[in-house]
Amino acid sequence: MSLKDKNVVVTGGSRGLGLGLVEALVAHGARVTVVARDTDALDSVRNRLGVATISADVTDETAAHRVLGEVRPDILALNAGTKPPMGRLDQMTWADFTAPWEHDVKAGLHWLQAALNLPLKPGSRVLVVSSGAAVDGSPMSGGYGGAKRMLWFMARYANRVSQQRELGIVFQTILPRQMVLGTGIGDTAAGAYARAMGIKPEAFVARFGTPMPPRMFGENVVAVLDDPIHAEGFAFGLTGAAGVTMIEGFAD
Repeated sequence: MSLKDKNVVVTGGSRGLGLGLVEALVAHGARVTVVARDTDALDSVRNRLGVATISADVTDETAAHRVLGEVRPDILALNAGTKPPMGRLDQMTWADFTAPWEHDVKAGLHWLQAALNLPLKPGSRVLVVSSGAAVDGSPMSGGYGGAKRMLWFMARYANRVSQQRELGIVFQTILPRQMVLGTGIGDTAAGAYARAMGIKPEAFVARFGTPMPPRMFGENVVAVLDDPIHAEGFAFGLTGAAGVTMIEGFAD
């Protein structure tokens, strides 16, 4: 579908991969509202790109319902994520291990529930940004891989609820399959793995092949939304080399 004049909400869209997505959406004519906590970062993206902004904690259940009720988006992109504490399994505290669950999964639950219970209008799309760690694991980031896999499951569950209640809302999962420098989570993870291997972060990230900077990530997500070839897909892997690859269809 064309994104021109579509109303889009992006959580975590003030920096990193989320900002790359916002840039791509604006370039394709969408009307974007960015939700994040950092007011300075929100001011910067609003002044540069002309988007609307809302300062909110994405883990706040009332914020999810308030934002979706006010904006009524055609497309909701759930991108916000916390930097996972990095370390070996034998050295992690429970608080460190569960940090992605307390933030990413909690936020995902509140926003998915808000989309279903408001509900968003028929034909709306909800993109849940997961991670390649949901496929391959991430041994240096505690519960991160499991949290991202849970988000994948939750998007699938949300589709079932939408079908059962005949809401007409479509939920899809986006999985970046490589680490990206210049983003908070990517820098943290690449730095930890590089130190463990005795190499520089740039050398570690080079193992993924062609880079996928945030704006390219954004254009790949736009392709999922805009290209009819992806209409039947549920989960998509994104890389710099291959672009968009369907991992799972709705019938899988």
